[in-house]
Amino acid sequence: MSEHHLPRGTSADGPYDVLVTPESAGWGYAGLRILTLQPGEAHALSTHDSEFLVLPLTGSCTVTTDGTSFELEGRAGVFASVTDFAYLPPESAALISSAQGGLFALPSARTERSSLSARYGPKEDVPVELRGAGACSRQVNNYCLPGTFEADQLLVCEVLTPGGNWSSYPPHKHDTARPGVESELEEIYYFQVAGDGNGFGYLGVPPRERSRAWGRVYGTEERPIDVLAEVRSGDTVLIPHGWHGPSIAAPGYDLCYLNVMAGPGQDRAWLICDDPAHGWVRTSWESQDIDDRLPFEGLTQR
Repeated sequence: MSEHHLPRGTSADGPYDVLVTPESAGWGYAGLRILTLQPGEAHALSTHDSEFLVLPLTGSCTVTTDGTSFELEGRAGVFASVTDFAYLPPESAALISSAQGGLFALPSARTERSSLSARYGPKEDVPVELRGAGACSRQVNNYCLPGTFEADQLLVCEVLTPGGNWSSYPPHKHDTARPGVESELEEIYYFQVAGDGNGFGYLGVPPRERSRAWGRVYGTEERPIDVLAEVRSGDTVLIPHGWHGPSIAAPGYDLCYLNVMAGPGQDRAWLICDDPAHGWVRTSWESQDIDDRLPFEGLTQR
């Protein structure tokens, strides 16, 4: 097992199915907690020096903070629809309760700024974007990105890839601050796979070997990194730096991953740089149609 690939259960701690903090990841900003609540159960969350989202993966919940309650309708599952969510600023205390139970993502970003208040994010305002074409067609639910929802450092989106397709491709990186060109962002992938529990996909970060026909996750001689992971529901992958992509959905098994990103930049931006050896792939999409399995049922492009 790579230190960057956390199979389901290996990062569980206390009430959390997944607990990734800046300290456990060995970086400075991005974090993720995955919380299961049984029917009628509640969980107290203290945000300390980080801002958080409460984002239902399955089920609904109530988020109460500072005398205000947000009723999150949630959803039946990640392939069924987008979801509403709640934003919690640093130094907040919140109670997350669920009458019916469910699975909830709590992405976070450490921030020294604290100018925002707790807020509700309605699902009707979540932009649904179709990217790529052909076998590189995928869907991106843009929850908390620049231009979609205000935050200090946190960036959160969800990528849904039909079985047999590739996403996070061509290989790209965002680990160097270059104004207008590239952002410095740590990234967490949390995976769910549709089906009966036997589904899987792949994500990689390997040594840079340009003769290979597919990208993975790879660094440079100065900053080596080597990850090629078979991923299943509940797995998490950490990407501190380097080129990364693709994420590959096995035929017959749709793949969803939650992306959590954060970094030191004062200008909150998501700017990527394609690997120059593979960036040409984008031009091939001009002659291809978007996969007609997209958008997923119940989701419309906005």
